[in-house]
Amino acid sequence: MAIASNPPTQPSPGLEPPSEDIEKQSGNDTTSLEDGTQAQQPLAWDDPREKRNPQNWSHLVKVLHTMIPCFLAFEITFSTSITVPATAQIMTEFSVSRTRSLLPLTLYTLGIAVGPVFIAPFSEVFGRKWIYFSTCTFLLAFLGGASAVRSFSGLLACRFLAGTLGSAGIAVGAGTIADIWGLGGGAGASLLFILGPFLGPTLGPLAGAYVLQDRGGDWRWTQYVLLMVGAPIWVASLLMRETSKAWILRREMGEHQDITLARLGTLAKGAVMRPTKMLFTEIIVSSLAIYSAFAYAMIFSYFASCSYILQKLYGFDLQEVGLSFISIIIGYILATVMYGVFDARFRGPALKAGTATPEQRLYAALVGSVLLPVGLFWYAWEAHAGGNWAALVAAGIPFGMGAFSLFLSVITYMVDFYGAKAAASALAANGILRYILGAVFPLFTIQMYEKLGVHWAGSVFAFLSLPLLPIPWLLLKYGPSLRQRSKFVSSNP
Repeated sequence: MAIASNPPTQPSPGLEPPSEDIEKQSGNDTTSLEDGTQAQQPLAWDDPREKRNPQNWSHLVKVLHTMIPCFLAFEITFSTSITVPATAQIMTEFSVSRTRSLLPLTLYTLGIAVGPVFIAPFSEVFGRKWIYFSTCTFLLAFLGGASAVRSFSGLLACRFLAGTLGSAGIAVGAGTIADIWGLGGGAGASLLFILGPFLGPTLGPLAGAYVLQDRGGDWRWTQYVLLMVGAPIWVASLLMRETSKAWILRREMGEHQDITLARLGTLAKGAVMRPTKMLFTEIIVSSLAIYSAFAYAMIFSYFASCSYILQKLYGFDLQEVGLSFISIIIGYILATVMYGVFDARFRGPALKAGTATPEQRLYAALVGSVLLPVGLFWYAWEAHAGGNWAALVAAGIPFGMGAFSLFLSVITYMVDFYGAKAAASALAANGILRYILGAVFPLFTIQMYEKLGVHWAGSVFAFLSLPLLPIPWLLLKYGPSLRQRSKFVSSNP
């Protein structure tokens, strides 16, 4: 199964990768001195003996360094939803409404939407290792603060800062995987990294429910769990090696970047402007961003609505509600298998024949576009007081399968469509919209279910998915012509 990894963080204006001349300067094995002796020089970067190159590390070291961004991506998104089961406890302790009690989730997720866009480009100046260590430090510091505060405003501030300053690692993870395994390599690592943003928020409510029940309803233990999960990742980030080729070669050639506020501001501005421009000028980026953001928002809405339905109509406790989310995880697994089958069946032979196209990445999305509304309608109309809870929970399988197959296809399609450099901006735009909708939707989900009723509230979301269904089908047909007209495609695949 060949799953292209996300591209490295986008280069910022005025900060280009090391030139061939720089690399060649470090590539001579020996140099003749005046007395005729030979002086040993550094090996070329691509020399298989060169241990500075992460692709030449031992398999164990490569795997260990791959685990850092993968587990960090999980930890960052796991932190979004773990507070969902604690809604009642937060309402009681701080005397706030149910909508306001969801703000710790909303503000943290909004932080993930904006933080990585501004901070991740700094890896070009400071290196990837610094980004991992600093963001892990911020994440743990503010999650620790969230566990200790005694005011609701303090809780919201800590959660927002944890999401904003502690989530940049999720944006440089794809670049790290590319550093270690090469572009197009490390299919398993890429899949594990892509799975994190979906698996994390799905397991969050399950973990939160068990923690609350075991700790007498103390919501602060949800934050303690995050600290315990994140601490080993923080230690690993402290011990990891630098993987960025550009940063390593610049440092060894003495080409240090001027670190000024103006320089950092230029980096941040460039990181924001290009994704924004692509979001509003590229139909591929905007349509897929809206579709994948909607699918992601449905997952967060599912957490809120499922708790409401299963507790009200079926008498579930928090742990039973959390266990019901396993059906969505089954859907993720089936989506992964389906994607792999399509990739092996269609793209594999095309690569060998030299006829591969980005549109071959969309086959799983074609199925997912149908499964998503099927799962949503099933979920909306199967809920009945005293009915079969298993039939309702089973709706999570096609729902999860549809949502994750869409996400897999969107990520890999945009990488193949735009190439590594422009795809970084396209994926950044996708991530911004995805996390914004994921943050906002839970705020009004329960109100919809109370005012419209279980069936019609769920149907609203299902009907909204129908106008989006044709998007991958249209891209399958018109993608090649759109690629020829795009200003961001450097070369046609």
